[in-house]
Amino acid sequence: MSGITLQKVEKWFGEVQVIKGVDLEIEEGEFVVFVGPSGCGKSTLLRMIGGLEDTSRGAILIGDQDVTDQPPSKRGLTMVFQSYALYPHMSVRDNMGFPLKTAGASKSEIDKRVNEAADVLKLGAFLERRPKELSGGQRQRVAIGRSIVRDPTAFLFDEPLSNLDAALRVEMRYEINKLHHSLGRTMIYVTHDQVEAMTLADRIVVLEFGTIAQVGSPRDLYEGPQNLFVAQFIGSPKMNIVDVSHVRGQHPKGAEKVGCRPEHLEFCAEGDGLLDGTVELVEYLGADEYVLIDCGQTETVTQRTNGASGVKPGQKVGLKPSADGKVHAFDSNGQAIPAS
Repeated sequence: MSGITLQKVEKWFGEVQVIKGVDLEIEEGEFVVFVGPSGCGKSTLLRMIGGLEDTSRGAILIGDQDVTDQPPSKRGLTMVFQSYALYPHMSVRDNMGFPLKTAGASKSEIDKRVNEAADVLKLGAFLERRPKELSGGQRQRVAIGRSIVRDPTAFLFDEPLSNLDAALRVEMRYEINKLHHSLGRTMIYVTHDQVEAMTLADRIVVLEFGTIAQVGSPRDLYEGPQNLFVAQFIGSPKMNIVDVSHVRGQHPKGAEKVGCRPEHLEFCAEGDGLLDGTVELVEYLGADEYVLIDCGQTETVTQRTNGASGVKPGQKVGLKPSADGKVHAFDSNGQAIPAS
């Protein structure tokens, strides 16, 4: 097992630069998630690490070995895609063992490693079935099993759960998390789904237009976003951001925008809080309730509560930070202003 280091890596397609000098160190055994909006470069960066895209500039190291110009087969990595890419005419056992067979491994070695992977993934009862006889989640586990048998240095996942329904996504998140803990291998995972990022990652890398906007633990990014982009990308519902001129009270010097998480806002009498508004919509979700408030010149503000706010559409309300809530301030460049 080895860590993975990116040193000022760039990727150009003709005159278009899609990865813009990324520096990143991924520790041995770490689970790192690349997340960001469509077109931010997360899949391209993963493919560069795997050797499926060449690196225009910079260096990629696995351990202390520079693999920048090495083909995928020489990097000791394995990739799992959203497409299962299973051979329909082969059994689960043969699909999982195929990489070893093409590498010339003996039948006994193939059987041993396939059985071990099947035990980890709870696929023992399905080894003689064909892919068409499996559910989507089972097929994805077979694809992961095919990677495990290769005993890779690190696993690279490119949106592996995109083709699954909501219930299966939750189940497979759990399985991948357990897999990481049982194998202890380095894993790099690409997703546009921040729930996957928050629940799986040791650290999240938030990408914006080919650059790293912020790197940190899920808690670091949620509680301490370093810029407006991360503040509004991480969290669902997103952080409320309003112009400082629309908000009452004292704010740090240089603040142009202020933000507050929906669960850190509570209702108060008009005129007593940060701002006032009119309730537009109440979304009851059982354990949670989202209240959307029209605050005039600002964007619509969302307040999140435990499902018992008691407010109704058309009601006039004030909003203030809760006792344990934090108000974030950002300057004209969208950078966070540290609390004094």
